[in-house]
This record gives sequence, C-alpha cells and structure tokens, in this order.
Amino acid sequence: MKNLDINQLLAARITERQDNLYRLAFSYVKNQEDALDIVQESIRKALVSSNKIKDVSSIDSWLYKIIVRTALDVLRKKKKLTVADDETIEYLRRGEEDHYPDLDLQKALEGLSLKYRTIVVLRFFEDLKLEEIAEVLEENVSTVKTRLYKALQLLRTKMTEQGETKRWKKN
Repeated sequence: MKNLDINQLLAARITERQDNLYRLAFSYVKNQEDALDIVQESIRKALVSSNKIKDVSSIDSWLYKIIVRTALDVLRKKKKLTVADDETIEYLRRGEEDHYPDLDLQKALEGLSLKYRTIVVLRFFEDLKLEEIAEVLEENVSTVKTRLYKALQLLRTKMTEQGETKRWKKN
C-alpha cells in the first residue's frame, strides 16, 4: 500500500474513532485540555510514522498504543500533579455520599494502579479483545489476562468496601 493510501486510511480511522481516542486519553489525565493535547500529539505521531504500519488491519490497536504511551508520557512529566478548579473542589466538599453507582466505580478505578486501570479501560470501556490489549501494551496475552483478573478482584474489593462504608454511615 502506498504511503498516501495509508495516510488516507489512517485519517479515516482517526475520524471514526475520535471519541474513543479522546475517552481513552481522558481516562488517564482526567482533564479535558490535557486529553485533547494527548489526542493531538498522538495524531501527529501517527501521521509522522504512518510508513511504519505493516498491517493495515492493526491500525486501531496501533493508534490506541500511541494514545496510551503519549498519556503515560504526560503523566510522567506531570508526576500526577493536578490542580483542581473551584467547581471540582466544591463538588468534592459535598462529601462521600453519592446516589450514582458509576461514581463509585470511577472512584474504585482511580484507586487502581495504572497497569491494572489501563487493562480495565481498554477491555471494558474501549471494548478491545485481550489479544489487542496485549498488542497495545506490548505484553503477553497471559500477562494481560492475569492483570485483568487481578484488577477485577481489586475493583470488587474496593466496591464492596465502599458499599459497607456507606451502610455504616447511614446507620
């Protein structure tokens, strides 16, 4: 395939997957501006190195890999230093109690280490197969399976603890 054809295909895939790419970036940085920067930088990297694509059927996982690596680079540079805006601070001041189970899940996910959270996000939020996750993370499929199993155990434990804490506070 010629480079022009690959770039056209890549541009089409980026356009089709733009929401997924943004959501994946956002899952790492929890910040709209940084997530947009990650997506933009990832697209630049993808276009610059599009000649390295050997198998056009793996463009999606290749794009996800670039997003993940770029997001990890941003996190390393920031050393997880985040400045909360006034709205976020006010929201957090309202307390632990919420009526939305998804917020509990989000809080539990954020409590996971990056290696576990990445696999859960790629598997359940981006709907990637284990083989695709292994390709994105450059890990063995068995390693991905083990980490996913461990991540789900940790999530179950955290969600159970949060539920018990809320029940104790209500009584």
